[in-house]
Amino acid sequence: MEEGLTRSMPASLIAEQSLLGCVLIDPQKISEIAGIISEDDFYLKDHTQIYLAMKQLFNESHEIDTVTLIDTLVKNGVYDKDRSQDYILSLAEIVPNALNILDYARIIKEKSLLRQLITTCGEVIDDAQSEQEEVGNIINSAQNKIFNIAQGRDSKSFKHIRDVIRDVYGTLNMLAKDKNALQGTKTGFSGLDTVLVGMGNSDFVLVGARPGMGKTSFCLNVATNVALQNPEKEVCIFSLEMSAEQLVSRVLSSEAMIGSYAMRSGQLTPDDWDRLAEATNRLVNTNIVIDDTAGITVTDMRAKLRKEISKKKELGLVVIDYLGLMQGERHTDNRALEVGDISRSLKLMAKDFNVPILCCAQLNRGTEGRQSKKPMLSDLRDSGSIEQDADVVLFLYRDDYYKNDEASPDKSAEICEVIIAKNRHGSTGSIKMGWIPQFTKFRTVADDNMPGAPS
Repeated sequence: MEEGLTRSMPASLIAEQSLLGCVLIDPQKISEIAGIISEDDFYLKDHTQIYLAMKQLFNESHEIDTVTLIDTLVKNGVYDKDRSQDYILSLAEIVPNALNILDYARIIKEKSLLRQLITTCGEVIDDAQSEQEEVGNIINSAQNKIFNIAQGRDSKSFKHIRDVIRDVYGTLNMLAKDKNALQGTKTGFSGLDTVLVGMGNSDFVLVGARPGMGKTSFCLNVATNVALQNPEKEVCIFSLEMSAEQLVSRVLSSEAMIGSYAMRSGQLTPDDWDRLAEATNRLVNTNIVIDDTAGITVTDMRAKLRKEISKKKELGLVVIDYLGLMQGERHTDNRALEVGDISRSLKLMAKDFNVPILCCAQLNRGTEGRQSKKPMLSDLRDSGSIEQDADVVLFLYRDDYYKNDEASPDKSAEICEVIIAKNRHGSTGSIKMGWIPQFTKFRTVADDNMPGAPS
């Protein structure tokens, strides 16, 4: 077996030996530590191979003892019998019982994280000294690497299919007991949630529409619904177009069902003030936070979200209004390339933070020149890569948007079609929703009892 440790790299040989000895004493303990450490967390390669062999026996429902372990190591071509036998027997005698296995696992994991940190810092130094990348890209890469370590994730390791299959079976068993157990973050609109089964963690959801169609209002309605349904989770809104005060005024208008003109002019009736107070009481108990920095980059967003996580906040949803106003990390005259970089970075951000990102996007003028004004994926503005990066693409469309006032005199409520043009996880189609423009409020069409709904 290997002897000695490189002093410059943190490791605990005795903790690794003790943990392996615990598994030999009580094989069922391996299920308790499987979620804490992996084979890559061991410093000695010999210990990595031994732990892998133990997992193999456990996954195949074979007994783990010195005989079966030695036999597996020999069959795997890792060690010969004479080389491994004495060491495996010594592991079984190194601890009297398996009571402290979780403590040993914690020590091994901490040492592994320190080694990853040392390696990552070396890579960052090499990247910075090479001067071959934009500073923003180097900083973003460094932040991603450190963040992955902080989350206890090793981005370089593979998962064996047997381990993934076990996870899938666990998910299926959970769903068999409770159909709603693993549903994604619900938008609060029943028709849309039925098709999407909620917004999945790490989903990049794009909401596209022509100016004035209501995409900002739609995203704010969803953000408010999520925050009200999940008060323990934080909903982060990046508003690149409106100030925080303007955005909150619109949210209050939607929640209190008070006309936007009355909110802007201050001409509120006593009944308006009552409804405003009720809406305020609901909203102040949510965890909605707003950043209205103009021209923000993805790197800046990452830094601000990490700061929230450092406060022990659990992210529930990130809303960005809107993609076209974001700045890229690399400055180029080709806006399509810049937007493509931004959309890819947003998808990676959703995956890294394991949170759905809901992002507004403008459509080009292609709809204006067609007989059918309904948007298509090709209408996404600035870059075709947006379509590729997004997990879900929703388009908002209203017939009344293209009609003059004489053709459609009643503007108190309209029908809006939410077109699911892309859904990486399921079906596409369209959902009919109500749109009440004076309240900037979307609603489920079936909900006829909502204040302000048409009779």
